[in-house]
Amino acid sequence: MTKKLLIVLSIALLFLLAACGGGGNATKSDGNTTSNQTNTGSNSGGNSGGSSGGDAPKNVTLRIAWWGGEPRHDYTLKVIEMYQQQNPHVTIEPEYASWDDYWTRLAPQAAANQLPDIIQMDLSYITQYGEKGQLADLTPFIGNQIDVTNISESAISGGRIGDKLYGFNAGVNTLQVHFDPAMLDKAGISLDSIPTDWTWSDYESLAMQAAEAGIYFDTGFKADVFFNYYLRTQGKRLYSEDGTQLGYDDDQLFIDFFGMQHRLVKAGAKPTPDITAQIKGLEDDLLVKNQAASVWQWTNQFIGLQQVADRPLEMHPLPGPNQTAGLYLKPSMFWSIAENSQNKEEAAKFLDFFINDIEANKLIRGDRGVPVSSVVKEALIPELSEQQAQVFEFVAWAEKNSSPGDGPDPIGAGEVIAALESVTEALYFDQITPEEAAKQFRSEANSILSRNK
Repeated sequence: MTKKLLIVLSIALLFLLAACGGGGNATKSDGNTTSNQTNTGSNSGGNSGGSSGGDAPKNVTLRIAWWGGEPRHDYTLKVIEMYQQQNPHVTIEPEYASWDDYWTRLAPQAAANQLPDIIQMDLSYITQYGEKGQLADLTPFIGNQIDVTNISESAISGGRIGDKLYGFNAGVNTLQVHFDPAMLDKAGISLDSIPTDWTWSDYESLAMQAAEAGIYFDTGFKADVFFNYYLRTQGKRLYSEDGTQLGYDDDQLFIDFFGMQHRLVKAGAKPTPDITAQIKGLEDDLLVKNQAASVWQWTNQFIGLQQVADRPLEMHPLPGPNQTAGLYLKPSMFWSIAENSQNKEEAAKFLDFFINDIEANKLIRGDRGVPVSSVVKEALIPELSEQQAQVFEFVAWAEKNSSPGDGPDPIGAGEVIAALESVTEALYFDQITPEEAAKQFRSEANSILSRNK
């Protein structure tokens, strides 16, 4: 019995020693695995969810919100699916809407401190949300969760307000006219007859010619965007540098620009506000419905418009003179992270994936602007369709034929824009004159902006 007992004890001791030795090897192995996982692998995005210490990453749910039309919704959902496949511990809940509905939904979420973790943000609103403490400073994530190795500082700085980075540039774009050659032909206008250095007088003459043929020359201007372009061609801007008042003193600039728009609306060359109010997305656009010859908007929107219209469209510079002074490169939009997010690092990893992952950007194809990563941009060029290549080429042209932008809009810009739209709507319905509209807008805008003093 004693001999058997000794054998049993000896075997038990061997198992105990083996177990201790195995534990030491496992710890070393986990440590090595962890060191391999710290590389974020921007080109693949596969390691975005890597954890430290060898522990399995915690399951997290992120909410993400953006605006756009159906083409943008479709590919963004595919990008999210791709990310979730590579990062199974992450669940992403999408929230998306048209431009107007998006901001209507976002405002009460911000008031309740319940913003989505990841927010698509615009230049007109980033100061407002950032200065109210509703957006997280992305600076700690730069060079860590967000790889900026192949991104210029000028591209990054567009979302910087003071010493805080409230938004990461999703892409670069600029303003242009999107023409439908077939609709121009119906109006008796050849696209080749419109020079690249055309003037506002040329624009009004062509628009009147289209009206005589029963065609809208354009689908209407976003008032603040194109008025600001016009002001820049005159050496002015919509907002003063300190954001406490309007950036122009002579109301004749307002009267000249919006008086011209008023004449064209009355002539039937532009739709009335009640018609444009029904345009909720690209699918509703009057050009898509064969009722208008052009759309005036940002370069990144050309791709979606082309897809929905499903016929050849062409790009064209805006009227001048002084086009170079008026034109500027703009962050198409920003990706921001909500200050109320409980998963900021995970949200930042997704932003890195969206910005730097080549396969993801093959789905995006510049719809949110020409990529800010030089590596991604170079990788996409062979993949681009003819229309997508046009966007990249136009932005490259604009880099050499533009002036520095104005930076983020001041706090209250959203209210100023709403006031401008309200005033111009009254003008287009003949409820007030251009002179009265100019005076009313100045009073309302300066009252709003004076809060920034």
